[in-house]
Amino acid sequence: MNLGGRIKLLREQKGITMRHLAEEAGCSSSLISQLENNHVDPSISTLKRIAKALDVNIVDFFMDETLNHEDVVTKAADRVDIQLRRWDAKIQSLVRNTRNKRMQPFFTVIKPGGGSHGMYLHEGEEFGFLMKGSLTLVLDERRYEIGTGESFYFPSHIPHDWINNGRDDAEVIWVITPPTF
Repeated sequence: MNLGGRIKLLREQKGITMRHLAEEAGCSSSLISQLENNHVDPSISTLKRIAKALDVNIVDFFMDETLNHEDVVTKAADRVDIQLRRWDAKIQSLVRNTRNKRMQPFFTVIKPGGGSHGMYLHEGEEFGFLMKGSLTLVLDERRYEIGTGESFYFPSHIPHDWINNGRDDAEVIWVITPPTF
């Protein structure tokens, strides 16, 4: 199922209208309609607000809720893709679901120029290890340039943004705790 379809399904399961979801998420009803019909790509901050209003995590918009695996090993072919065109990044969940888990690991490939394209924040902490390329991390108003083999760690309640300003793909192992993405 696509992103818009999952948002609509979760909204309908909660028994709320588009107008109510829009009010709770601090956006317009027309934006919710456009999202549900896959006419727009939302920012991470917009997805966070919608997820919070629906009492879910962003990853729930992409995961098949019928999968309730507690597998110890997740094979590469079984990763769940979390991808939006505006990010120009491919994010893969390294676990099949986040139920009853305290952290949420991702393998992220960010194309040159790709990134979150806007500040966002949430509860918890984040850790990342840059396996390849370069990444600019912005925390509040401070910029950090991260290179291959370097890592980062920060509290997620600080407004943050990330972008690949390099010429090559950036590959990051990213871990968020608790699972809030």
